Amino acid sequence: MADIKDPENTILVELKDGTVTIELLPDVAPKHAERMKELARSGQYDNVCFHRVIDGFMAQTGDVEHGDMEDGFNIRRAGTGGSDMPDLPAEFSKLPHDRGTLGAARSSNPDSANSQFFINFSDNHFLNGQYTVYGRVISGMEHVDAIVRGEPPASPDRMISVKVAADA
Repeated sequence: MADIKDPENTILVELKDGTVTIELLPDVAPKHAERMKELARSGQYDNVCFHRVIDGFMAQTGDVEHGDMEDGFNIRRAGTGGSDMPDLPAEFSKLPHDRGTLGAARSSNPDSANSQFFINFSDNHFLNGQYTVYGRVISGMEHVDAIVRGEPPASPDRMISVKVAADA
């Protein structure tokens, strides 16, 4: 069990194998941390698939527009959408993309992050200064490591539920 210091800035992601506890970093990336809490509280992350999972690199999820669809067509489109909220400006910092950090997925435009995010399987320092880091896994990384690989996976794993620890 994770030692949760700030329940308001801690996210609990229920995966098939167990709970992943993520400490958000509102002091580093306040807009991204706030967006994740907003989407979690509204239930939009529940049942969203991991649509891009690359061994040794990262697991990407959070397409609330397409990622919860059961049919293959929409799963193939997962990764192309976001939420109905405006895109977020980049909040780059000196924090490195180490194993277990949470990064904001985006298009080629640095200010296009919306709802999608990725969890680094390994230290991916080539991403430093190019993608916003706004959280880190503090427990349950073994569950992240067990996510089915693929782009997209044939039968993708999903975030069963995503909650703010203060509300759990």
